[in-house]
Amino acid sequence: MATTTGDYYQVLGVDRSAGQQQIQHAYRKLARRFHPDINKDPGAEERFKQITEAYEVLSDPQKRSRYDRFGEHWRQVPEGYDGPMPGTGPFGGGSSRRVHVNTGGGGFGDAGFAGVDFEDLLGGLFGGRPGSTGGFGRGARGSAPGADTEAEIELSVEDAYSGGRRRITLPTAAGPRSYEVNLPAGVTDGQRIRLAGQGAAGVGGGPRGDLYLVVRLAPHPRYRVDGRDITVELPVAPWEAALGASVPVDTPAGPVQVQVPAGSSSGRRLRLRGRGMPQPTGAAGDLYAEVKIAVPAQPSPAERDLWQRLAAASRFDPRGGRIGAERGRR
Repeated sequence: MATTTGDYYQVLGVDRSAGQQQIQHAYRKLARRFHPDINKDPGAEERFKQITEAYEVLSDPQKRSRYDRFGEHWRQVPEGYDGPMPGTGPFGGGSSRRVHVNTGGGGFGDAGFAGVDFEDLLGGLFGGRPGSTGGFGRGARGSAPGADTEAEIELSVEDAYSGGRRRITLPTAAGPRSYEVNLPAGVTDGQRIRLAGQGAAGVGGGPRGDLYLVVRLAPHPRYRVDGRDITVELPVAPWEAALGASVPVDTPAGPVQVQVPAGSSSGRRLRLRGRGMPQPTGAAGDLYAEVKIAVPAQPSPAERDLWQRLAAASRFDPRGGRIGAERGRR
């Protein structure tokens, strides 16, 4: 499964010296809180998976022992290995490898991975390629699986919203390698997409690790994304805000009409249920249209005359009413 990015003990909220009963108690408490059948909040399902993975490891004495010794890369260490943590290079001691990839907001393009040699850059987390003298070389106790690797990809909000199948090409020492990637609709910032068996090469004949594509949402000129909820500014004219109006609002799926209630001020949030980021296994997020009253930068003479007549006739004072009250007594 290998979905947890944090420390297993931190995921369960227990000390490293915690006993099995304490670990089990923490797991049951968190599982009840984040089970997707009970908790419908965005991210609850992923949190539940992390909790379950952490418990699976820490509740097994042998797995826990290997995790305590080798950290997040304990899965890449062959069972029964008694030596020190392999790897003497810059990633020795359990550091993860990450390659930053920018797709420019237009999906997965070949140019986004230009110059990234996954075999050279990511291969052999525990001491190099098969046959080398470091790590678990052929003369060690046995073969070892290749390390899991990560590549960060930057997506626009629209691409993340729509999802779909994409083809990406990665340059390797053996030549370009293409992958078909199924991008889930509504993928969120930080979500990982697993490509099984596409990570670093194994050592001594071991299987390849997995490649994880970590999604990062690019800053957007209109949309602000919080989990699965999206906020967008909704410019309205003063008379639309005062009298109410049906106006179009931009969404990642295209424009929709929203009813602005009469008497709306700037900052009022209008909720469009289910118009946020979709979620394959649950309810979609919401979209919030935030009212922003806009006025003409250079009003025409006729408009200026109308504003002046309105100012003379109105008793409304947005700063507390004192001026309006004094005007009313005249």
